[in-house]
Amino acid sequence: MTLSTHRASDPVDATATVGALDTVDVLHTAGGPDTVGALGTVPAARHAPDAAAWPDVACPPPARFGHTAAARLLVGRALSGLPVRLRLGDAPATGRGPGLQVHRPDAFFRRIGSQGLIGFGESYMAGEWDSDDLPGLLTVLASHIDDFVPAPLRSLRGAWARRRPRTHRNSVVGARENIRRHYDLSNELFELFLDETMTYSSAVFPSLPARADGLAAAQHHKIDRLLDLAAVGPGTRLLEIGTGWGELALRAAARGADVVTLTLSTRQRDLAVRRAADAGLAHRVDVRLCDYRDITGTYDAVVSVEMIEAVGADFWPAYFSALRGALAPGGRVALQAITMPHARMLNTNRTHTWISKYVFPGGLIPSRRAIAENAARAGLRTVADHGYGEHYAETLRLWRERFTDRSHEVEALGFDATFRRMWELYLAYSEAGFRSHYLDVRQVLMRESVR
Repeated sequence: MTLSTHRASDPVDATATVGALDTVDVLHTAGGPDTVGALGTVPAARHAPDAAAWPDVACPPPARFGHTAAARLLVGRALSGLPVRLRLGDAPATGRGPGLQVHRPDAFFRRIGSQGLIGFGESYMAGEWDSDDLPGLLTVLASHIDDFVPAPLRSLRGAWARRRPRTHRNSVVGARENIRRHYDLSNELFELFLDETMTYSSAVFPSLPARADGLAAAQHHKIDRLLDLAAVGPGTRLLEIGTGWGELALRAAARGADVVTLTLSTRQRDLAVRRAADAGLAHRVDVRLCDYRDITGTYDAVVSVEMIEAVGADFWPAYFSALRGALAPGGRVALQAITMPHARMLNTNRTHTWISKYVFPGGLIPSRRAIAENAARAGLRTVADHGYGEHYAETLRLWRERFTDRSHEVEALGFDATFRRMWELYLAYSEAGFRSHYLDVRQVLMRESVR
């Protein structure tokens, strides 16, 4: 998985703040004491975002003429036809299904009318709405996203959708900053909700629904499938693009491979180096703080797990060229990638979303078509392609449950209530993206094209 880097005490510039509610254009495309356990049991007044740290969350935007009324009309009309239990303020709840309790209707609709789905996410961060079943609610919304905008207005998307800031572009300099804003938050934060393998990507479970006590084994199963695809064994020269916290590199080294693994995160690099030393595998694992565009040497196998989502469409050609250029004759490339439908990817490519503002600056989930076309232009052909979307939904559920159960420990690390609500929303709507089949995750094997 490719959060804002700020904690309660860190002031930020809203334009520089950092994966979709809109990666779904509703969901793109993922708590704490302020989260309700039952619909409408916690008033919004209990949550007051720090205006210095969260300027766009603390204060709803000025009302735009006609926009708030239009949002109230369109959203209200769409929700009335969905299996959702809606309650606006103190009014009686209507409908059935996952609950949407809007504590402050005026602020809620003003944000949506002004900022669209960015406003929807910021409204949750501000405590203006809650749900008794957040992933269930977001799954319904993701499954019916087209119901929110009348068909004649969808073609006008370019006239109202905000463009991504150019500062989010994944140039060599920009990529380091974008990665820092997500992965350098705190190793201790990730330790709180990941399993002991410290693997931040989809597991592959033996059966579903998944059990929390089986997550580490399922992560190893996922890694072993990728290493098998890449034919990694004794003496294999393996390049990994995107180290994470080092589990794949360690597992490959335990097979007897010689691993070079690349990351742009200093915190990930430091922990991965320490883990390799602790495992007695430092002689086989070379962790480098290095951009994929600076790769040197050739390798028998290249593996990259959920890294392409952080590359950005402008740089996919460079990414696949780097994969191909690093491959020795007869070598294999094994990728794990989140994917979305091609048309939605094209719509999302240039759009500034809640995810790109707060979670993954510069990130873009590719389509299977985009992967295949960019790989082919670089001289790679797809040999195998398998999907595990339901497994990612379960992985995210386990992360979300662990995160919310340990919210007091997250707070003790210095992350305030607004951050915790942001993180809960991020995990929940990512889960919903997979449950609605809007998103998928693929393991792909590639080899050099036959000339």
